[in-house]
Amino acid sequence: MSLGEHLREARRRLIIGVIGLAAGMVIAFIITDPVINFLTQPITIINEQRGAEFTKLVFDKISSGFNLRIRMALSIGLLLSAPVWMWQIWAFIVPGLTKKEIRYTVAFVCSAIPLFFTGGYVAVLVAPHVIEVMSNFVPDIGNNFLNAEYFYDFILKFVLVIGVSFVLPVFMVALNLAGIMTGKTMLKGWRVAVLVAALFAAIATPAADIGSMLLLAGILIVLYFAAAFLSLFFDRRKRKRTIAAGLDPDATAV
Repeated sequence: MSLGEHLREARRRLIIGVIGLAAGMVIAFIITDPVINFLTQPITIINEQRGAEFTKLVFDKISSGFNLRIRMALSIGLLLSAPVWMWQIWAFIVPGLTKKEIRYTVAFVCSAIPLFFTGGYVAVLVAPHVIEVMSNFVPDIGNNFLNAEYFYDFILKFVLVIGVSFVLPVFMVALNLAGIMTGKTMLKGWRVAVLVAALFAAIATPAADIGSMLLLAGILIVLYFAAAFLSLFFDRRKRKRTIAAGLDPDATAV
C-alpha cells in the first residue's frame, strides 16, 4: 500500500472506532444510575453503621451531576466499545506483522485482558473496605461529605492501578520472549519483587486494612512467581532448540 492508501485506511479505521465509542458512551450514559448505585454501596454500609446522615455524596456545582455522568459515560463507553476499537487497531497493524509477531501479539492480548479485568474485579472487592476503613477515622461529632466527582475518580483510578498491576507479569514474560530478561534473573530478584508488592499494596490500601493489603500483595507475588517460572520454561525450550541447532547455549544466553 502507498502512503496515501495507509492514511485512508487509518482514517477509515479511526472513524469506525469513534462511532463505536460514541455508541458505547450513549449506552453508558443510560446506565449511569445503576452504576452509581453500585459504586455508592460502601456509603450505604457506612451509614448503616454510623447513622443515616453520616456520609453523603455531595454535588457542589450546578453542573456536577452532568459532569459526573459524562465522565462515567466516557470511561464505561471505552470499556463497552473496546471490542470495536481494539479490532480496528488490530486490523490496521496485522498486515505488517510476521506470523511469529502475530502469535506473540495474540498471546499477549489474550493474557493481558483477562488479567486486567481480574485486577479490576479485585479492586472493586477491595475498594469498599478501603472507604469503610478510612471513614472510621472521622470523629463521631463530624460528618463525611464526599465530592461526587472526586469519589468516582478515586474508584476509577483505584481500579485502573490494580488492573494494570495485574498485567505487569505479562510484560515480564514479553521481556523474556524478547531475550531481555531470563527466568533466573527474575527469580534472583524475588526479594525485591516481594518488597515492591508489599509497598504497592500498602500504598493502594489503607494502613488499618491489613486484610486487603495482604490479599493484594499475595496475589501480586503469586503472579510474579508465575511469570518467572513460565519464563524459565521458555528459557529451557530456547536452550534445547539452541543445542539442537549445534550452537553453544551459554554463548547465547542472556
